[in-house]
Amino acid sequence: MYIIIVGGGRVGYYLARALLNEGHEILIVEQNAHFCDTINEEMGSICVRGDGCEAATLSEVGTGRADMLVAVTGDDADNMVACQVAKHKFNVPRTIARIRNPKNEMLFKKLGIDVTVSATNIIMEAIEKEVPTHPLTHLLTRSDNGAGNCGDKNPPRLKDHW
Repeated sequence: MYIIIVGGGRVGYYLARALLNEGHEILIVEQNAHFCDTINEEMGSICVRGDGCEAATLSEVGTGRADMLVAVTGDDADNMVACQVAKHKFNVPRTIARIRNPKNEMLFKKLGIDVTVSATNIIMEAIEKEVPTHPLTHLLTRSDNGAGNCGDKNPPRLKDHW
């Protein structure tokens, strides 16, 4: 499968390494010359320096024959634009976008991006699986008249107990 990765930072780097190990044809589009040089030294000539949001750059790297485009830059707007250009100009069948701000997820979905990945949402899902879902049991009603527990006029302070 020919997969284009837009963004050669940590996420793009490790994703490319994993996909190469699975036998996929990978190309990374990265703006930062140092990142691109490092990737090419370590993994072969799989990184092209350029802007993955520009149709001209995506045309140069053969996006028209790509099976998938994965946008994993640190900027939600760049990821959205890269996926939109790939999907609508080059007819890429699958687009995946990294989302840093979970509030953007619905917009990405509405714009036709096939898969969104939000680290925040993934962590929240893991937390929700770990946190018990037992309902809370109401133990005490406190009046709003300033009185402490059980109607004490001068409730003890915590520090008085220790």
